[in-house]
Amino acid sequence: MAARANSTPPAFDPESTLLAGFGRRFAALMIDWALCLLVGSLVADPRGVAWPPVAVLVLMNTFFIGLFGQTPGMALAGIRCVSIEDGGAIGLAKGLLRAVLLALLIPAVIMDQARRGWHDRWAGSVVVLKKKP
Repeated sequence: MAARANSTPPAFDPESTLLAGFGRRFAALMIDWALCLLVGSLVADPRGVAWPPVAVLVLMNTFFIGLFGQTPGMALAGIRCVSIEDGGAIGLAKGLLRAVLLALLIPAVIMDQARRGWHDRWAGSVVVLKKKP
């Protein structure tokens, strides 16, 4: 008991926060993917060249999640991706790691009880419902 009294609690407790469900997360991803297809089609036809939309998805997720905690699709779906350590943005390096793993898709589908996919666990992030102002 004395050891617990001296230890500091985590700055962010995902168990006391409302976690985003699969439906909102999927809707956000579909909105973001539609944006990526539009932007990627400026470079090449997505029906013939598949990499531009995927590259845009990785860049968009790295930038928006890394710095602001949400992509445009997440903003519309009312969810945020935050650091499990402090509840803030995860930064560009972890944002890039999370984005690359998300582009691989499989890590995102395998979730634990806290609805964290491999991409979230490896990046130290969790997707939560956005607090109302």
